Formats: sequence, structure tokens, C-alpha cells
Amino acid sequence: MIDELATSDRQLDPICIRPIRAGFGAEIRGVDLSSRIAGVDREVILSAVFRYKVVIFRNQRITSLQHAAFAETFGQLYLHPTTERHDDVPTLQRVWPPDEAKLAKIKAQSGLNQISSGYHADTSWRLAPAWAGVLRAIDLPPQGGDTIWVDAERAFQDLSEDLKRRLRSLHVTHDFSHALRAVGLDYPLVAHPMVHRHPRTEREILWVNFAARPKIVGLSQDDSRDLLNDVLTQYQKLEYQLRLRWTLGTVVFWDNRATVHIAVRDYGDFPRLLERALIVDEPAYAGL
Repeated sequence: MIDELATSDRQLDPICIRPIRAGFGAEIRGVDLSSRIAGVDREVILSAVFRYKVVIFRNQRITSLQHAAFAETFGQLYLHPTTERHDDVPTLQRVWPPDEAKLAKIKAQSGLNQISSGYHADTSWRLAPAWAGVLRAIDLPPQGGDTIWVDAERAFQDLSEDLKRRLRSLHVTHDFSHALRAVGLDYPLVAHPMVHRHPRTEREILWVNFAARPKIVGLSQDDSRDLLNDVLTQYQKLEYQLRLRWTLGTVVFWDNRATVHIAVRDYGDFPRLLERALIVDEPAYAGL
């Protein structure tokens, strides 16, 4: 069904899907996100997300309320506990540049063996992370501020067979406790498979959040660090990356279970602002 609805030459009047690169990333044209999305249009968009993992809508002059309404078409929205919420639309988070001093302090407290990088999947510290996100540009620097998504499926496929077998047997923890404690919350430490099978496409995904102090279960600190460095090196290869140059009116809908992403911090102290909606996983697990 996914391939039938979202093939590379699929055109529905008025929807047109234009792939950016083979199997990863597509622009969708002919959709007005300020209007209610339903029926076949909804299924075409959803199928494109599963097929291409990241879909981009340009020239969308929508409000925050319309942004949230579009995201909610695809599932219940998650109220993130540590990210600033929109004053009028609490299901949207306002994503500002990080506090560099705070990040440096967290990194220092993590120790020398801890890998710290910006490549991450949102809410991976939860038992049931958000399955998708919808991100929209609000205030952009004159230069820089791109976002990079990584095709975590292909990043796994291209590994050696020996490394694939090893990774399939391992679990990794993503520790977000420092941020949760700062707002008076707690959550048990959860271990996810380093390689999970996507519930819709059934493809294997190499899935590690390097922004949440990852540690491989059952390995020493040194062995965990060395293997995580191999994963990080794979994520950093250009052939697995889609780099988005933001413009006002750009909206991105991505599959959080099939990708990781990173914001490029190359814009100085400009108050870059994006708004984000996160869509919870299947209802049976949404509250976990």
C-alpha cells in the first residue's frame, strides 16, 4: 500500500511528490496545509512519509494553530515536558538555540567516556517515543541554521554483515534525566534496541540518540564508546544525509522512527526559532 500510494512518479491532481534523492526525502507540492487534510490526500502524505522518511512543504503561510491541526491529522500530539510550549497552542513546542554554557556543563558532568553529539531522535528516552514530528520555521538567521536528517535505514544497510549481526543483539539507553530533573520530573531509564524494525515498513533502522548520553547495555564504557563512535561515523557520512536550507513558509514532516537529525549551529547568537509538533506512537503505548 505504501509503495502504491507514494511512488517516485506519483502525481495526483493537485498533489505532486518530487523525490530529492533515491528513497530519502521528497517535496510535496499542491497541498495547502491551512486547509483540512483528509481522505486520499491524508493517505498520500502519510505514505510519502513512510517511503521517503522526510517530506518538505514549501510556501506554506500557516498559523501555529493550523500547524498543530495539520500534525494532529496523523495522531495525538505529545506535550513535551522540558521544551517551551507555545502560549496559545500548548501542543506546539518553541525550539530555540540551546544554552551553550548549560550544554558544556552537562558534557563535563558526563565524563570523558561519554560521546556527545547533536544527532538525535526526539523523545527517544521514553518507552514509546514520538513516531513523527512536524517542524516549521518562524525566525531564521540571514545565513546558516540548516537542519540535517540522516537516513538511519540505509546507514544500517551499508554496514558489514559482521557489524550488523553484532548491533542487532544490543540495546542502548538514552539518558534524559538531567533535563527532566531540572523541571521536577523523573522517568525510568529505558533501553531500546540499537537496531529496531520499523512497524510499518518492516525495515531495519540503526537508531541511537547521541544527544541523550547513550550507553550500550552490557558493554564496558570503553567498548560502548568505541561501538557508538562507529555508529556516529556512519551517521556523519554525506551519502546518508539530507540537508535542509530553511525558508519562511517551509514545513517538514518526518518519520522519527526511521531517521535521526541535527541542527547545524553556524549562525552565532541569532535567536533562531522553529515550532514543532510531535505525534505520539500507537494508542496502546502512547501514555508510556
